[in-house]
Amino acid sequence: MYQTLHHFEENSMSFDPCITANDALRARCKILLLLLKSAIIQMNSDTSGAIRISRVKMRDLSASWVWENPMDVHHDQSTSSETVVDSFHSGIRSGENVEHYSDGHQDGRIPYLYNSSMSPVKRMRQIARKERRDLRTAQLIQQDKETDNQMAQAAIERSKSLDTTVKRKYNIWRRDFVHPHSDSILKLMQDQMIMAKAYASIAKSKNESEIYSALMAHSNASQSAIGEAHSDAELHPSALDQAKAMGHILSRAKDKLYDCDIVARTFRAMVQSTEDKVTAMKKKTAFLIQLAAKTIPKRLQCLPLQLAADYYMQGYYSKQDLDKEKLEDPSLYHYAIFSDNVLATSVVVNSTVLHAKEPEKHVFHIVTDKLNFAAMRMWFLVNPPMKATIQVENIDDFKWLNSSYCSVLRQLESARTKEYYFKVNHPTTVSAGEDNLKYRNPKYLSMLNHLRFYLPEVYPKLDKILFLDDDIVVQKDLTPLWSVDLQGMVNGAVETCKESFHRFDKYLNFSNPKISENFDPNACGWAFGMNIFDLKEWKKRNITGIYHRWQDMNEDRTLWKLGSLPPGLITFYNLTYPLDRGWHVLGLGYDPALNQSEIENAAVIHYNGNYKPWLDLAVSKYNSYWSRYVMFDNHYLQFCNIRQ
Repeated sequence: MYQTLHHFEENSMSFDPCITANDALRARCKILLLLLKSAIIQMNSDTSGAIRISRVKMRDLSASWVWENPMDVHHDQSTSSETVVDSFHSGIRSGENVEHYSDGHQDGRIPYLYNSSMSPVKRMRQIARKERRDLRTAQLIQQDKETDNQMAQAAIERSKSLDTTVKRKYNIWRRDFVHPHSDSILKLMQDQMIMAKAYASIAKSKNESEIYSALMAHSNASQSAIGEAHSDAELHPSALDQAKAMGHILSRAKDKLYDCDIVARTFRAMVQSTEDKVTAMKKKTAFLIQLAAKTIPKRLQCLPLQLAADYYMQGYYSKQDLDKEKLEDPSLYHYAIFSDNVLATSVVVNSTVLHAKEPEKHVFHIVTDKLNFAAMRMWFLVNPPMKATIQVENIDDFKWLNSSYCSVLRQLESARTKEYYFKVNHPTTVSAGEDNLKYRNPKYLSMLNHLRFYLPEVYPKLDKILFLDDDIVVQKDLTPLWSVDLQGMVNGAVETCKESFHRFDKYLNFSNPKISENFDPNACGWAFGMNIFDLKEWKKRNITGIYHRWQDMNEDRTLWKLGSLPPGLITFYNLTYPLDRGWHVLGLGYDPALNQSEIENAAVIHYNGNYKPWLDLAVSKYNSYWSRYVMFDNHYLQFCNIRQ
């Protein structure tokens, strides 16, 4: 027999429903009363009289249920109860829990049970709500389908732009997203080759010819499979099979040859051999870079030869310099450029004049050697810069610059210097790489490199002069430099020290007491290349005399190596005014990782280093800053095949 009890509120009861029951059933009845507060109870009894109860929780019922107080006697109460009994009876066997029945539905809830007391209006509203939900669901599904179609079409369009002809390179992912272990097979094979070489060495020493041959054969095969690959994607398709085969032979070799001490000694020997090879390669690299830096390309040799020939054949040697009065006018902007490179000097002049606000007030004093004087003068006679004044001089015409006055010239005539530079038995090969090959560059022997220490003698009537190297490019108007207050200093320059770099201890030998007692090893270095000099203060402080004194003390090259920067640091010690770094950016001749914005915003950029912009060694991404000021349409450059 089945019975169903409705939920009712305890406060609405006016009698005890368990009062008529016997003692055994009264206890059970009171337990049921506690459950009736929040549940629908299904109860049945079997033939033995035992009562079995199942319940349905309120949260599992639809909002369309109507709850009634059991004290209210309505005509349709029995009908409602029968409806509930029938709905449960159709899906629940005797003794089963109704909650288990609800799990059988897709949404995990009991289906809607319509109470017979629900009005037709409410039932119509419920049906309308269900229809609206179904309609909205259909719209969302349609939108999802349209989005999927759009994404598929976009993917098809993107795939059309991919190059599918490159084998094993087809990948829709950018290199940025390549898995960090994408070279795991490559590294495995490289490690296997190292192990194979070690075991091959051991096998050879123990006359294990079979294992030795197998290891060498697999090592060569692995090397062929790797080729020039830098990731797994670039490996030959047979690479994985080769790695497996190498693993088998290494396993055999380990079983037969492995001895911890022997393997350790073998690896130490391999490390030592590798270090020796690296050292040798570094020396070779240094030698070749210095050789390339000293070598003049054929096209640059052609240019001065052609210019010099036309200078004499076409009678330009008889022409006189114009605007001589400007050459000694201290109210104008004067530049000093000491160079034997015609093309490089033309770039310096062109870039400076192009950015000058008043080019007619700019005077360029160019000094070159006897070999290049005709070519240099010819170039600026046929290619005069816009309104600016050019003076070209030959250093050999400075008769006062002789060995009795100049320390460097006197040292070059000494037997020790000749032995260092010119003797046939002096090492000139890779073996000399560790002995500062760069200081054997001919520029360190040229007086053009040391003429900067004689500026008041060369230009006695000038008050200020801006010194420029021939490997710089001017990108802004430089006339504000003449207005900088040097605060009693002689030299205005940009400092180059950063943290521990480019300080005095990098250039000078502080183990010598002459250096350590007079200079601070942490003093900040600065750069030649763009320097504003106060020639009045220079004369007052006898700067050239200071230079001579220190050059004489360094005749044996124990205070510093050759070059002009170390004696410059000493000569202008505590006499250099630091300019803003934006005036002069260095490093374009050796550092490929300079800040691009700093380069573009600098007034002067400097290709200091071996990678000069006119050489094939040049850093390609810096070439455009220099080449934009080269007159590639000039017939001399075209004749000598100097092209962009």
